[in-house]
Amino acid sequence: MTDLSDATKRWLSVTGFIAPQGLPDETMWVAALTHGSMGETANYERLEFLGDRVLGLAIADWLFSHSDAAEGQLSQRLNAMVSRAMCATIARGIGLADHIRISKQALSDGGRDSDNILGDVMESLLGAHFLANGFAATRDLIRELWRPALESGAGLAKHPKSALQEWAAGNQRKPPEYEVVDRSGPDHAARFTVRVRVHKVGEAEATASSKQEAEKEAAKVFMSKFG
Repeated sequence: MTDLSDATKRWLSVTGFIAPQGLPDETMWVAALTHGSMGETANYERLEFLGDRVLGLAIADWLFSHSDAAEGQLSQRLNAMVSRAMCATIARGIGLADHIRISKQALSDGGRDSDNILGDVMESLLGAHFLANGFAATRDLIRELWRPALESGAGLAKHPKSALQEWAAGNQRKPPEYEVVDRSGPDHAARFTVRVRVHKVGEAEATASSKQEAEKEAAKVFMSKFG
């Protein structure tokens, strides 16, 4: 079995993922930090699946208890708080990148700075924490890690795609059309370029690490040009 380095164990303890006295199941935490490019049987994918659901419930619980906003506004903030970009931002803030187990090729391709990988590993660690400690403890950890974003009001602004959709309807235009015009890079560090077009108005492009983020950024660029 591959062991975690002492530095990674200290980091897991300092960030609140594990108790100071040590790891009851080191194998699970190794898997939580292991990218598929390592070619090992156990990697972060299953734990990421679980952590994604735990994160969603924990954030939904916080939003419901701290706001009397309508369902649509709650959903808007929830989507922002659990987005790949937000998970990657939290991951960067706690120094996760240095502890990801990733192949040399994926590393040279920029894998440790990929929103996709950082976001996935962030969620896999939450999944591992949930299995080790239960929902209540993981909810508290999420509230601590996400507190700056939650208390800053992040996600309160309307999503750029929704804003563009409403702008087009309000100006008697056809709905915006999104098209992926380029995809580059390896799967673990892919870059997507999306073009958004509104008939008889114009078009705009943007590039990001996921199709969804590229669409959002393209909508934002379009509104800054034509809105």
